[in-house]
Amino acid sequence: MPSIAPSILAADFSRLGELVKQTEAGGADRVHVDVMDGHFVPNLSMGAVVVKGLRPVTKLPLEVHLMVEEPGKFVDGFVKAGADSLIFHLEVQPDPIELIRHVRGYGKKVGLAFNPDYDPSRIEPFLADIDLALCMTVFPGFGGQAYIPESTGRIRQLRAAIDRLNPKCELEVDGGIDRRTIGEAANAGATVFVAGTAIFGDPAGPTEATRELLRLAGD
Repeated sequence: MPSIAPSILAADFSRLGELVKQTEAGGADRVHVDVMDGHFVPNLSMGAVVVKGLRPVTKLPLEVHLMVEEPGKFVDGFVKAGADSLIFHLEVQPDPIELIRHVRGYGKKVGLAFNPDYDPSRIEPFLADIDLALCMTVFPGFGGQAYIPESTGRIRQLRAAIDRLNPKCELEVDGGIDRRTIGEAANAGATVFVAGTAIFGDPAGPTEATRELLRLAGD
């Protein structure tokens, strides 16, 4: 079954709790929280206070994507705020085992991410140790970017590695995922789809947009 992870970076923060509930009604099974430090990516975004505010509002797992230069400095704060899973980038943590174990020590799920110019084979030594592998389908930093067509081959490469080394590992994609591209990513082997503008910017509203993305991912 495919999973939709609404990225609240694209949501109206004055209505955040209400909008998250609408995605849940549409079938979302987690909330994706993009954290940017202005260094690893050229943008700043939310901190642990947003997770703390969301925690009483939804029972959905809160998935924190740390797009930061020093993810180890942020893990404890987000766990205490109520995060259920932490994802960090191999570009800044090329030897991630210690931090993976640190996250696991809290009883939380852990994922590894990599950007479109990163060799997917470099994640293979760590696939057995993680719950989720995130293949970025745009360069992170800003919402609303177009899906990079070469991502499809990278997803297929990662799918083959996961099937060989840790079939329980989820394969997540993030960037340019919408009604037009989600089917291509799903056919290539992705199982979790991060969508921001395609959900919170859809004229039909977050509930119907989430429901339609789920349908398209399953076709």
